Amino acid sequence: LVGGIAILQDDDPEGAVRLLSSRPSLHTVVFAQGEVHGEYRTRQFRVLAGKPTTRTKVTEHGHTFTVDLAGAYFSARLSTERQRILAQVQEGEAVLDMFAGVGPFAITLAKRASLVVASDLNPKAIGLMLENIMLNRTKNVLPMLADARRLDRILSWKFDRIIMNLPLSGTEFLPEAFQLCRPGGTIHFYSLVSAEGEHTARIRELGGTVLAERVVRSYSPGQWHAVYDVRIGG
Repeated sequence: LVGGIAILQDDDPEGAVRLLSSRPSLHTVVFAQGEVHGEYRTRQFRVLAGKPTTRTKVTEHGHTFTVDLAGAYFSARLSTERQRILAQVQEGEAVLDMFAGVGPFAITLAKRASLVVASDLNPKAIGLMLENIMLNRTKNVLPMLADARRLDRILSWKFDRIIMNLPLSGTEFLPEAFQLCRPGGTIHFYSLVSAEGEHTARIRELGGTVLAERVVRSYSPGQWHAVYDVRIGG
């Protein structure tokens, strides 16, 4: 369930109609046609019942996010992660979200940070993020339509904390993240892994220390979504 949309893993129109009628909070039931793919991190859906839309609103710990499941990446399963990291943010931090999507991490962390730069390559994601910034009356999030590979050349700042939620290929961007994080700062690096400590050697090679590695959720047999909390320069 994402807001008012139910996502089915089976192509079951009759089941979709039954589900829609049994849950008044739902407005649409869709069938997921494949996994998240491409540089824009999008996924294809077919509407099985209800309103012909993939847009909905999600309420999460006092925030409301407009999302478009087919247009931009959003994971409701990371709600707990957003609160976990918020608890670590110190007042006045400068934060960078390198793959911000529609802005859930950025807007959540803005509660304590002085500035959150929220970057994404997907124009639809940035458009939805702008809606969400206004919807939540957030004044210290700076949206940026940019390729994360170029952020270290675009931005002159060093950040206290960096969010890297690009599980399928985030390792490609670790050097840029290390360049953008100040000594003693923290990177929260999300990745799909098949073994504990899979990225530890690479993190150490770049000059980081793994403070913690934890499982966020299972993804497929033998593979899970993990997060590395990394301290820069020690």
